Amino acid sequence: MEEDRTLLMRNIHIPRTCEKCGKANPEYKGVGEYKCSECGYIMYDDFGIVRNYLEVHKGATQSEVSKATGVPMETIRQFLRDERLEIVAGSGVFMSCEICRAPIRSGRYCPNCAKAVEERKKAEHASSHKSTMQGFGQANKGASGAKRFTR
Repeated sequence: MEEDRTLLMRNIHIPRTCEKCGKANPEYKGVGEYKCSECGYIMYDDFGIVRNYLEVHKGATQSEVSKATGVPMETIRQFLRDERLEIVAGSGVFMSCEICRAPIRSGRYCPNCAKAVEERKKAEHASSHKSTMQGFGQANKGASGAKRFTR
């Protein structure tokens, strides 16, 4: 469910047509920038708009960025959770780890909790993988060849 919401948020305010000439599907150039192949006009998605604003206004708060750019605060928070943006070092503002509530500058977890979550995911994957493998015929190990291969 969380991943679905993240994928939906990434599609908000992506330029679908050129704002200058109206041609469809501008070419993505990276870091939130799009270029029209017809007229060369440069456009930005929400991430590009926020990134450009923060390059000029270093240390701006989330609400300042939202007011100045028109990008919703929830979208900016999602950029922080996705580690696409980071709160400036030395800022008095922090996010909290979703597990232990420790202050963090980006992402969802502090380094300790991130490591624990990753180890738990690996263990769950290994156990689920092991249970689905069924041992390549281990269930019929004691059976004679004729019994294992009868149709």
